[in-house]
Amino acid sequence: QVQLAESGGGMVQAGGSLRLSCAASSGQNLNTYAMGWFRQAIGKEREFVASITWNGGRTAFADSAKGRFTISRDNTKNTVDLQMTSLKPEDTAVYYCGASIRKYYTARLTTEYDYWGQGTQVTVSA
Repeated sequence: QVQLAESGGGMVQAGGSLRLSCAASSGQNLNTYAMGWFRQAIGKEREFVASITWNGGRTAFADSAKGRFTISRDNTKNTVDLQMTSLKPEDTAVYYCGASIRKYYTARLTTEYDYWGQGTQVTVSA
């Protein structure tokens, strides 16, 4: 069982930046998991944003995130970050991090993730 906690959400104007972080609970190790970021806007399904393999060797991004978002991880700190730049109002959503035991794979489906955090709200105003 892995417990994840997201942080870094907030309100920002369009064009601004935010850095989200996902951390494992004390004593838990994320370096056996691939990690991903997803988001869910009101009235919509949870959608893939970005993912990264266990050692950071490969990453994947949704088309909406390419060129604007970066995913990274620090296995010594058991954290995974999502740096978001050039934010748009349509990026407004609750952002979730997930952990997948398929550690060599940049998973894009919610069903491929085994553990989830509680989410952090990101609101981008026009």
